[in-house]
Amino acid sequence: MLEIRGLDAWYGEAQALRGVDLEVHAGEVVTLVGRNGAGKTTLLRSVMGLHRQVSGSIVFDGTDLAKVPAHRRARMGLGWVQDDRGIYASLTVEENLLLPPVVSDSAWSTEKVYDAFPVLADRRRAPGTTLSGGEQQMLAIARVLRSGARMLLLDEPTEGLAPVIVSRIRDIIHEVRSTGGTVLLIEQNVKFAATVADRHYLLAQGAVVESLDNADFQARQGELLEHLGI
Repeated sequence: MLEIRGLDAWYGEAQALRGVDLEVHAGEVVTLVGRNGAGKTTLLRSVMGLHRQVSGSIVFDGTDLAKVPAHRRARMGLGWVQDDRGIYASLTVEENLLLPPVVSDSAWSTEKVYDAFPVLADRRRAPGTTLSGGEQQMLAIARVLRSGARMLLLDEPTEGLAPVIVSRIRDIIHEVRSTGGTVLLIEQNVKFAATVADRHYLLAQGAVVESLDNADFQARQGELLEHLGI
């Protein structure tokens, strides 16, 4: 579903990504793991079309994205859940949820979203920014699911959240995969990543240094925690 070849990215003259190659197959959950500053968020932003100082190839579902603007990528089925969640202060929970257009038949209904996230149903009339951090994260993920995104790009979905919220996000990722959805996520929590992903790419200094299946990743958790500092 997603194929990246030779991706380079810069901020001015500073190179953030160096010849990144990776692929994500339909129905997979794949994580990007690495220290802060390794280039993980820049990679997701490049896929989404939000970082344009790039070279190389990004192909989504057979379409080269080189000349496709970010809003068109979203309508093609790429769903971006950024690390700051992007909740609009002037809108209620339900207005935030209904804001994006539906882009595919796989869209979750509002009722299904509220069944999956009961707290959002309880607070549907509340301003979005009155939610806790965990509730805002659930709203950000729910908004993308309701749009029908075929591939979710998640940036640190569990950072700073209570264990009960982390567990709920794990369940949602499992449900997305079980229904044929695809996920590419940045995740610093190695133990969490091992419970949701099929494969893992390790990034260091803007380059992919290793690709691991989940069995190898689980076997090397201690090493990863020690040497990657995550």
